[in-house]
Amino acid sequence: MNRIKVLVVDDSALMRKLLTEFLERDPQLEVVGAAPDPLVARDKIKQLSPDVLTLDVEMPRMDGLTFLENLMRLRPMPVVMVSSLTERGAETTLQALELGAVDFVTKPKIDLEAGIRQYADELTAKIKAAARARVRVVDKSGVSAIRPSPRKMLRTTERLIAIGASTGGTEAIKDVLMGMPADAPAIVIAQHIPAAFSAPFAARMDRCCAMRVCEATDGQQIVPGHVYIAPGDWHLRVVRDGARYVCRLDQSSPVNRHRPSCDVLLKSVAENAGTNAIGAILTGMGDDGARGLLAMREAGCHTIIQDEATSVVWGMPGSAFKLGAAEQVLPLPRIADALLDLCVGTPARSAA
Repeated sequence: MNRIKVLVVDDSALMRKLLTEFLERDPQLEVVGAAPDPLVARDKIKQLSPDVLTLDVEMPRMDGLTFLENLMRLRPMPVVMVSSLTERGAETTLQALELGAVDFVTKPKIDLEAGIRQYADELTAKIKAAARARVRVVDKSGVSAIRPSPRKMLRTTERLIAIGASTGGTEAIKDVLMGMPADAPAIVIAQHIPAAFSAPFAARMDRCCAMRVCEATDGQQIVPGHVYIAPGDWHLRVVRDGARYVCRLDQSSPVNRHRPSCDVLLKSVAENAGTNAIGAILTGMGDDGARGLLAMREAGCHTIIQDEATSVVWGMPGSAFKLGAAEQVLPLPRIADALLDLCVGTPARSAA
């Protein structure tokens, strides 16, 4: 099997050296080159034709976002962003995902050499996933070519929508939310994302959607017209308080290596909302959420997964499909409308 050719772009000579050494230890990867800035990277891309690019968020000589935008317009290829755990780094990374980057990793906060092993392991896994991923095509305005569904008004106070996503999910979630009217049923979301990134992500979604979007807080009442995103490093569950739905947060052990976990959220919705809920799994690496979506379908809920053709990575939706958890398999542009249609329809019958 051909090795995945990787070009490492980072302004730190130490970082380039460490990453090259660690990535080269994996027999499936070949670091074909390293570049200290985007201008050198541009020439090396032409010379070396890498399969995947790792790109530091903060780069000298050319703004990293400008470089990424030009790259995705002229030579679309899988890019994994390397981000710092700062508010500025989070915002820049979310912009990079909007421009077409496949995924991102965050640098260790302190003691780079000691923390590089765990960091490199995560980067290695995401490089392999990126090599198989579908790179989103963006038009000249920087807007995803996958258009949001047209909005239609809906009035209901009884339904609840639960969504799980991972790799490629920040943009897939945006496309779904942009298809929702302001008075849509409440939506709860588990997206695999670091703690420093979930609040900027929620704020970003709030600015572009008709619904009100927030990072969920413990004990917060779930009401129509609002979207609740699980904070990074916290599990989000939906529980009942009389006739109301309430957010419950905890830091119990990661599930499927993730916190927040999509399985945790979806299973709680199956248990506490039953046939009043609709579940969806969007693009993502791994299998988190598959068993939770199956629990929802077995509880009588309608369930949807994103199809392979429009997914950046069809790991999570594909796993749900294999388990028989998906009632419908739909392209991303149709999911918002389908969720709304199911909200006004009759509850799903039990899969049993």
